[in-house]
This record gives sequence, structure tokens and C-alpha cells, in this order.
Amino acid sequence: MKVRPGVEIASLTDVGGERENNEDSYGYWESDDDEIFARLGRLVTVADGMGGCEGGQFASRIAVETVQAVYAAGSNSDPQRLLLEGFRQAHLRIQNEARRNQELHGMGTTLTAFALVGNRFLYYAHVGDSRLYLLRSAKLTMLTHDHSLVSRLVETGVIRPDQAESHPQRHVLIAAIGVADEVHPDFPQQPLQLEKTDLLLACTDGLWGQIGEAEMGHVLASHSPREACHSLVQLANDRGGPDNITVQIMRLT
Repeated sequence: MKVRPGVEIASLTDVGGERENNEDSYGYWESDDDEIFARLGRLVTVADGMGGCEGGQFASRIAVETVQAVYAAGSNSDPQRLLLEGFRQAHLRIQNEARRNQELHGMGTTLTAFALVGNRFLYYAHVGDSRLYLLRSAKLTMLTHDHSLVSRLVETGVIRPDQAESHPQRHVLIAAIGVADEVHPDFPQQPLQLEKTDLLLACTDGLWGQIGEAEMGHVLASHSPREACHSLVQLANDRGGPDNITVQIMRLT
């Protein structure tokens, strides 16, 4: 994988301690063409499939591959529009595949993708409960919003935020790619302007479900991206690893 200077990136996926198959998928893309790279920058995707072993693996892989293909082929120079179009096409493709193959009926996936353009501007789109975090000056901030039942309960005041962390239904989704008639990704109205040494973390719930944000931030701040990937996955597995674990870390240099 070719990575131009300006960032340090590392990725790791693990089946976890209880699952037999890994239904997560992830991807990294940057164009070999300098002109395209200047327009579209770097693309990172993370997806957590659902719908049984075969369906979950298939759905997450379709989502990652489709977003990457749409983004890379885009003549539109607006990265945000390309991300949203990639999500739309991924949603339709997963639904079409499920209609053609009854064994894949009900498959879907979370999907979180971000593009870093000019090593300064961050664009992203998100559906589900995989997450995108920003670490700046040793402070970790979650940029995405979980599309989950528990998140909805917190928003409506049914439960307190501290109760959400241990709620038995905290991984129940209310939105996913390929499931409902339409998909409505979250995205920023304007790109976020990043600073040198900022760090971005994209991960599935197999990671954040086992590790709190304070501990996660400490690991990210005190390790290289490669070391942090391995440390975070090991911590999640040490605590049971009940789900697949996928981590992608990008640090601006």
C-alpha cells in the first residue's frame, strides 16, 4: 500500500475471542495520480457487517469496495458528495445482492468513511455504530453519532449517559447500510480543518465496547499508530473480545 508523506497510518483487524468469523472490513485508498490525489486526498473506510456469517462478511466488503470505487472514479471534485454517493450506491448494491440470494436476506453493515484532503481538511460520512474519533492535544473527541437504540434512549432522556455504557441493548442498531428503504448518513456541513499532529481513529464496536474513551486516548497519545493498533486490539481481547475488532489510525505528521 503506497502512502505519500504527510501521515502515518496503521490498520488491524481481529476476529476477537468469541466469534468464528470476522465480519468486519476496512480499506485505505489514495490515487497514484498526483492531480487526483490533490483533489481527493486519502480515503479510509471501516464497516461491521451483520446478518449471519456469510451475509455480514459480504455486506461489509461490498460497502468498503463500493465507497472506494465511487470515490476513486468520481469526476466531481467535492469529496463530501462523493462519500455520500458511495454510501447510496453501497446501500443499493447490498439490497440488490440480498434480493438475488435468499441466503443473504437481511444482511447489512455499519459504515464509517473519512477523506483527508490536502492533509488539512476532513470529510466524513457515517451510518451505524462504528465510530470516528479525533485526538488533539491528548483529548479524544468522538466525531460520529451512534445510530443505536441506546443512543436514542439517552437523547430522549429515558436513560442517563452513564447507564448507556453497560446497557444490555447498547449494540442494537436503528440504522445500517442495506437494511431500510433509504439510508441517511450523518456528515458535517463543512469540512473540519485539522492541525499538524492530529490523530484520527476509525473503529468498530468490538473496540469501543471494551475500552473507555479515556483509556483509548491514553494509548493513542503514547504509542505510534502501529503500536496503538496492536495495544488496543490486545486490550479488547484481554477483556473477552466478544466481537470482531477493527482499528484504523491516521496521524498527521
